[in-house]
Amino acid sequence: METSEMEEKMEVEVIQNSMENISIFPCHHEEEAAVAGPPHEALFVVLTYLPLYELLAMSEVCKSLRHTVNNDVLQWLVVQGPLNWRLSDEILVKLSSKMNGKLTTLGLISCVKITDSALLQVVRNNPLINTLHIPGCIGLSPEGIIKAVEILSKQNRTLKSLQLAGIYSIKKEHLETLHSHLKLNSSDPQNQNQPLLYHEYRNTSSHLPASDRQIDVEMCPRCNQVRVVFECAKVLCNIKDKKSKWFRECKGCCVCIPRCAQCGGCMDYLEQEETACMDILCSECWLHLPKCDFCNKPYCKRHAHQQTVSPGSSGFLCDVCQDESQDFYVIG
Repeated sequence: METSEMEEKMEVEVIQNSMENISIFPCHHEEEAAVAGPPHEALFVVLTYLPLYELLAMSEVCKSLRHTVNNDVLQWLVVQGPLNWRLSDEILVKLSSKMNGKLTTLGLISCVKITDSALLQVVRNNPLINTLHIPGCIGLSPEGIIKAVEILSKQNRTLKSLQLAGIYSIKKEHLETLHSHLKLNSSDPQNQNQPLLYHEYRNTSSHLPASDRQIDVEMCPRCNQVRVVFECAKVLCNIKDKKSKWFRECKGCCVCIPRCAQCGGCMDYLEQEETACMDILCSECWLHLPKCDFCNKPYCKRHAHQQTVSPGSSGFLCDVCQDESQDFYVIG
């Protein structure tokens, strides 16, 4: 078995053990929790903003933190990597029941096992939800999402933020129905989405709103599919140029128009430059970034932390070159 597979297996076991320690699962630490001391007051504020993985990790630090996590009623439930691919309908319903109907933010980031049944049960039991982020939840159907939004929009309530990126089964008619429940009128300038730039969207934490827009998807003017649509960050592209069709039509989803991960500008396919992190950059941004000493590829700003300092040099090595250099010395 490869090292990466062994590490993944160990991580799954740790996560499973941690999840069993939460009070919604069979608890084996009742005696310890009973004698736990009072947590610091600041923890009550911090815990309400932590994703599930961090909550589970904190519950393993000490008795006091475990007691706090097990007994505090949270209003924020966000599940992302590495727990998202393991989250099932049953676990989600149990987690949400801990909120006692006071849940206001539900974030399920690429939780592919979640179905309509669990989502609808959660929203029915938590009518105060005003932020619903379910990007990449491909197990959900457009009809189930519409029903959930309808439930949360009753009694003059309106969702403040709805994120659906990566759910490609949503069509134009579904989007129009969602707009009606969200009380959005596309012809009203006050309800039109604010411009969204690709590089800013990517650098935003996955469990926080990417912008102040109420819904993150719209109809792409190029492919007519419901996707996240980006404006161009280039100054020239915001000026109508009669000589260049590209400049006048560079608004669209990232499938239709390649964009630089560093500046967010549109690119011609011939202008794309490779990076060590597999993102694409425009030629101008590529020239201004430091390069790997071996392969001469840069990291974009988002992945710059992956650089490894090169011994005896002021430069760095990318992950691939670092692994290859280690293999070389081992063989030698």
